[in-house]
Amino acid sequence: MEFKRTMIDPGHPRLSLSRQCGLVGLNRSSYYYEPAEESEENLLYMRLIDEQYMRTPFYGSRNMTTWLRENGHEVNRKRVQRLMRLMGIEAIYPKPKTSEAAKDHKKYPYLLRDVKIIRPNQVWSTDITYIPMPRGFMYLVAVIDWYSRYVLSWELSNTMDSGFCLKALESALTVATPEIFNTDQGVQFTCTAYTGRLERQGIQISMDGKGRALDNVFIERFWRSLKYEEIYLWNHETVPELMSGIQRYFRFYNEQRPHQSLGNAKPKFVYEGLVA
Repeated sequence: MEFKRTMIDPGHPRLSLSRQCGLVGLNRSSYYYEPAEESEENLLYMRLIDEQYMRTPFYGSRNMTTWLRENGHEVNRKRVQRLMRLMGIEAIYPKPKTSEAAKDHKKYPYLLRDVKIIRPNQVWSTDITYIPMPRGFMYLVAVIDWYSRYVLSWELSNTMDSGFCLKALESALTVATPEIFNTDQGVQFTCTAYTGRLERQGIQISMDGKGRALDNVFIERFWRSLKYEEIYLWNHETVPELMSGIQRYFRFYNEQRPHQSLGNAKPKFVYEGLVA
């Protein structure tokens, strides 16, 4: 389905969105997402929290509340806590209960301690981030190859359920199969549908341990790049516009954006072995 969505051009001069969906065999309702809703005031707070979190990911609800008040917003900590939970963000520092895992999920060890990442498809990782919009918000999940920083797949949703995470996983598995797949302990990734799919593919499952402050820093940096270089700049009005913008950015990120950690090479070429 994601491939069919990429064939849709919201700005096509002659073909309407309805006609394009019909031509590629895509149900129009599956293309037209409506962003999740909150009050206008809460959306403003969420946008401010998200931007500040990109700058200071070690801020918890207490510091975030203080920062908002110092900038003229009379908001209490309870409200900030609720909004941060809704956004799926929390401070990056060692503490207990760092993720909302399913209580009965199977426990998987963290497999990457002292492991040297030396080749593509050795380790993949996935994560979800909050995407602000002028009149709502969405959630974005992406699957990334650790060695090359290559974005293998992504999906958008207006709810933080496991369905869109599974879609992104299935799309990534059409490209290759990793040796190890690393996630946090969120319910989207600990559910049996998700872990079962990985196990059937013969993939080792690694999960970030509680209190491991640096496990997810790499993908947090990736989200920061996406937001500063695309989301905050363009402020997409509609979900189709947002999808097109993200698709455009990931193409740029994979094929044109140099990475210092890769010796200024591009992720796609490192992933495909075209760069030594």
